[in-house]
Amino acid sequence: MTQKPDFRPHRDQQSIERFLDAMWVEKGLSDNTLAAYRADLQNLSRWATDLGRTVESLDREDILEFLAWRVQGGARPRSTARQLSSIRRFYRYLVRENVRGDDPSAEIEMPRLGRPLPKSLGQEEVEALLAAPDTRQPLGLRDRAMLEMLYATGLRVSELVGLRVDQVNLRQGVIRILGKGDRERLVPIGEEAQAWLQRFVEQARAELLGGRQSPHMFPTRRSDCMTRQAFWHIIKRYAQKAGISRGLSPHTLRHAFATHLLNNGADLRVVQMLLGHSDVSTTQIYTHIARERLKSLHQAHHPRG
Repeated sequence: MTQKPDFRPHRDQQSIERFLDAMWVEKGLSDNTLAAYRADLQNLSRWATDLGRTVESLDREDILEFLAWRVQGGARPRSTARQLSSIRRFYRYLVRENVRGDDPSAEIEMPRLGRPLPKSLGQEEVEALLAAPDTRQPLGLRDRAMLEMLYATGLRVSELVGLRVDQVNLRQGVIRILGKGDRERLVPIGEEAQAWLQRFVEQARAELLGGRQSPHMFPTRRSDCMTRQAFWHIIKRYAQKAGISRGLSPHTLRHAFATHLLNNGADLRVVQMLLGHSDVSTTQIYTHIARERLKSLHQAHHPRG
């Protein structure tokens, strides 16, 4: 008797694609998110196929074994958590569609994720980075003003590159920012950044625009709004010039802004408002860095330090 071919992988693929179609229609998820779900579920499908099973038939113990297998292969907690999140959505969909009666992933706990400490720069490194642009050139003066603003205000990179002229009040030394969730905040610029911004506006901005008009405070040579990616390339170039070899993130100067404020005695709530965090718990990640400063002060000044 001829053995029938095994169509389990094909059946899994159909089930996964129906789930992805539903997520696209109902949630409007992006292509990148859908691609991540597909990759996670295909990994689970391949593992199930090796067991001679379908993803629809797996139970809680199977999923735990799959996650343990991934961890043994070097998967990190964040990656495992993302995988489990994809699996949970998939099985909730199967239950909703009456493909199966229970969700085998429902009572599996998410791995604990330690909040990573943001990378920051020392004050000497910040000074070297700020001094890297050639301010004799219009682009260099623009870049210096942008770096000074980023460090002085703690703006998100998207907020900085999107900053409009009508958001800046040089006379009062403040900028008006509409951040996440359409929350508006007023942020002081500081004398040093204010001076560099004034110099850019008076000496270089018009030359950069070449007679054109632009609502953007820091336009490109085409009068367009600079992209985050373009500004990130600018930061990396100046970091290399300043001799900063360790990796930076797009938020490095924002992190330095918060850390240096706390290290110099600023109140956490004030830093929260300046950063535009809706919850102070988001800001508290910086206290782990500032705590080292408190320890050194205690050791230096307490009689039993």
